Amino acid sequence: MAHDHSAGDRRVGIAIVGNFLLTLAQVVGGILSGSLALIADALHNFSDMASMVIALVARRIARRPADPAMTFGYGRVETVAALVNYTSLILIGLYLGFEGIMRLLDPTEVAGMAVIALGVLALVVDTLTTVLTGSIQHGGSNIRALFLHNLSDALTSVAVVVSGVLIVLYDWRLIDPLITLLISGYILWLSANEVGGVIRVLMLGSPPDIDTDAVLDCIREFDGVEGVHHAHFWLMEENAAALDTHIVVVDSLWKEQHALKEKIRRELDSRFGIQHTTLELEPSNQQHEGASLFGRD
Repeated sequence: MAHDHSAGDRRVGIAIVGNFLLTLAQVVGGILSGSLALIADALHNFSDMASMVIALVARRIARRPADPAMTFGYGRVETVAALVNYTSLILIGLYLGFEGIMRLLDPTEVAGMAVIALGVLALVVDTLTTVLTGSIQHGGSNIRALFLHNLSDALTSVAVVVSGVLIVLYDWRLIDPLITLLISGYILWLSANEVGGVIRVLMLGSPPDIDTDAVLDCIREFDGVEGVHHAHFWLMEENAAALDTHIVVVDSLWKEQHALKEKIRRELDSRFGIQHTTLELEPSNQQHEGASLFGRD
């Protein structure tokens, strides 16, 4: 397993170096050629490179075992890394949108051949990083997100090459800011679609793929269970659903509480994939009066 981790880390490392060199070439080429689309693609590639660095660091930190300082472990660091990445993407998307609109109002001359050459280079690097991250995307959503980003970068590079061809053939200067706005719109759309899930995890929201009502109904169906309250669902890390709840047991079956608890845990694991459960059982003659189903009231 350690070998798989180190091999995956090396692939991400190669992708980081490739994106860094590509970003450098695109920034210089964009400035010299006057192409805002190239600079937009460079910023997008730079954000992906930064995402890879953060993901690589988070990937290593997440392997640390739980300790007195972090009793839940370090797995959620990848969620924090994702929030940083999406926040930076949103800022870059807004900046590129503003610059694209300004360039639409005042188009400038663009060296089309330079755009084509650097666009082709970007396509080669993006294809390489897509293959590298795609080979380890089973390692978690952190790496799968990088794979999708790199795949989209390859498509963006195709758009940049097309804009260079249109500039060379028809001197269509408006295509450069239009491609920039397209890249900006894609970045904002991607970020808006994915940042919500990250915020949900950090806000201790319920796992989106688990029907909480069905889980509680399942608990109520057990013989001896009189009621459920103070239920808390959350994700300990990206795919580790957890449940903390109080269960009221009828007095006549109180002596069997430990066996009942184990039955409930096994059922929640097999039916809903909830492996981390904290079940507090209380006899019906000592139950909380007026307790809410969710929360602490």
